[in-house]
Amino acid sequence: MGRDHRPWYDRERPALFGAALQAVKQRLDPAGILNPGVLIDPIR
Repeated sequence: MGRDHRPWYDRERPALFGAALQAVKQRLDPAGILNPGVLIDPIR
């Protein structure tokens, strides 16, 4: 994966999985410092 493949990943990833991934990331990395913007949009 990575930033180069992000546009295709966003199209193929189910919306429910994206929401779950974002919830887990927000819980485990509330400051958003681990790989911001690689798999999901950075936490604001």
